[in-house]
Amino acid sequence: MTKVAICQSNYIPWKGYFDIIALSDIFVIYDEVQYTKNDWRNRNIIKTHNGNQWLTIPVKFENLSQKICDTKIATTNWNKKHLNSLIVNYSKAPNFLDFKEILFELYETPGLYLSDINLKFITSICSYLKIDTKIIDSRELNLIGDKNEKLIDACEKLSANTYISGPAAKEYINQDLFEQSKINLEWMDYTNYKEYSQLFEPFSHNVSIIDLLLNTGRNSRNFLKY
Repeated sequence: MTKVAICQSNYIPWKGYFDIIALSDIFVIYDEVQYTKNDWRNRNIIKTHNGNQWLTIPVKFENLSQKICDTKIATTNWNKKHLNSLIVNYSKAPNFLDFKEILFELYETPGLYLSDINLKFITSICSYLKIDTKIIDSRELNLIGDKNEKLIDACEKLSANTYISGPAAKEYINQDLFEQSKINLEWMDYTNYKEYSQLFEPFSHNVSIIDLLLNTGRNSRNFLKY
């Protein structure tokens, strides 16, 4: 049985994103779709003593049809600002030193395109978490059809019989089409995560996985589901 999940890339995503990767045999980065402003593509949340804080990569928004994979970075010093924010707020985290070298390397030469930056962070964090799922770019598959048909096309081209989806996709996924194509639909469950020790209260699950990594280090996988 081969399981496939397909998602847009996000910037330093929350832990649930890495769970859906871990649950998959093949994870498809689907960035050949419209870039959406004020979304998770170029920003995420960290915890600070003053509450939650957004880390946002400034990007060039040139037109409404702009794709995520074509979205370029707008400034050259955002990486230094983000790294400094992480140092200021997490230098006292129990596992900051363990993850420090990886963190500095990721922010040293980030890249010019948002998709490339997101992929670099995602693959590096997967390696740290020992998630060995194969990650590919949807453009390698030359997908055809409408929104549902492209998902089915990806599964068929990857010889997958199970498609894993986040619960929000229930609004648009045509379950009958998947059934007709003999592809099982598996819905990701993002509830009942275990809490871990965060530097700042109150506890929040909906923050970047960076928070989990710096607080729990090599034990991070114990706070994921897969």
